[in-house]
Amino acid sequence: MTKEKKLFIFDLDGVLVDACEWHKDALNEALEEVCNYSISHEEHIRTFNGIPTREKLNILSDRGILSKDLHREINKIKQNKTIAIINKKAIHRPEKINLIQTIKEHNHGVCCYTNSIRKTATLMLEKTGIYNLFDNIITNEDVEESKPNPEGYINLIKLFDIEKKKCYIIEDSPKGKKAAYASGANVIEVSDANEVNLDLIKEFL
Repeated sequence: MTKEKKLFIFDLDGVLVDACEWHKDALNEALEEVCNYSISHEEHIRTFNGIPTREKLNILSDRGILSKDLHREINKIKQNKTIAIINKKAIHRPEKINLIQTIKEHNHGVCCYTNSIRKTATLMLEKTGIYNLFDNIITNEDVEESKPNPEGYINLIKLFDIEKKKCYIIEDSPKGKKAAYASGANVIEVSDANEVNLDLIKEFL
């Protein structure tokens, strides 16, 4: 009997790579450099974790913390600092390679959908050793509405022409989980990237 094809979709930051703090640190360095402001750890977890930089800057402007005229400058500095941090801290992760390869060996689809931009997402996945293993990678540059909107997840489900009940989404952040549940697929919640290995999904293979 042929096994039913399934689709596994992984978030990136906090799921495949321990990068949530990297994004926070890079943005804070940029904010401090331009307007002498930084986001606290508690506020990062409560409000900013898992959303694109442009949305973070919009929130800060809505709060009167910085002018929208500064967004382009801050975003450019932040992305440069993110790349520097990735190059310094991202490492080859054998358990992630084994996870993705095993899914592929079972003839299931495997994708990544992240709220990061493509340049940093590609670099993180390459440094982790899994970039070339994915069937498809979607970033916040490929959707009209980023997470918590489910657009990216829904697009992948449609692309693979697969029933939602045969799709499994792995997410860690509140915004990501909201998007995943709104897609109608199965959701596997994790606290951080250290939980994401073959043991996490083997019962679903």
